[in-house]
Amino acid sequence: MNQVTVGNITIGNGAPLTLIAGPCVLEGLERSLLIGRGIKEICERLGVPYIFKASFDKANRSSYHSFRGPGLEKGLEMLQQIKDELQVPVLTDIHEAYQAEPVAKVVDILQIPAFLCRQTDLLAAAAKTGRIVNVKKGQFMAPLDMRNVVDKLHECGCDQIMLTERGSSFGYNNLVVDMRSLPIMRSFGYPVVFDGTHSVQLPGGAGTSSSGNREFVEHLVRAAVGAGVDALFLEVHDNPAEALSDGANMVYLDKLESILQDALAIYDTVRPKM
Repeated sequence: MNQVTVGNITIGNGAPLTLIAGPCVLEGLERSLLIGRGIKEICERLGVPYIFKASFDKANRSSYHSFRGPGLEKGLEMLQQIKDELQVPVLTDIHEAYQAEPVAKVVDILQIPAFLCRQTDLLAAAAKTGRIVNVKKGQFMAPLDMRNVVDKLHECGCDQIMLTERGSSFGYNNLVVDMRSLPIMRSFGYPVVFDGTHSVQLPGGAGTSSSGNREFVEHLVRAAVGAGVDALFLEVHDNPAEALSDGANMVYLDKLESILQDALAIYDTVRPKM
């Protein structure tokens, strides 16, 4: 398997289990830093490599009136400040091809949202920045179809790739995770990430917003690590009830350490077989 390296973190091929975590959207510099500091402290105690994540714009909210974030210019300023203070790599998502170049000047990993994983121009723009590209598998996509995504990135000169499982549509307003997708996508030769919080989302389940079942996050994380993943993606908040996006499926900051302890114990068991 190809490994990807960001800063002093190596992901894939038996490297330590990495955590990508933070609030769903940038809710202000101080709140985002508070959450990032808390996650970093937990990761340092457990010896888990940590990458901060947050969106500067949630362009696919259910309602036109939903909070989207600070936008590109202000968001990149905030992400740079977070990166400088926490001294960890940073990941954020892009929705349009023109965003790739300016975002790549600040962040370490460009993420392609699940709904946009087949958008050739967006993938090409991300690939050409030279940054790591993490693509979330669409809720409508079979895991084998993600090979075409990998091929598109290759065509544009990118070999620093990660693929993320975040659940598949199962009827209306519901997602399920097919654990077979994890070894299937790993067979393409790149690290695979499991998104434990979006996998319990109920898309549009609250009418003008999404709902979720956060009580299942820990169970799916344990199952996914047992099936074989290289990193975890978790949206975390100190008080999800106050979160401006995805509160129903976000992990409480004070519950994160327990989830990671279980994940690490399982990872240590399956790691020699991956």
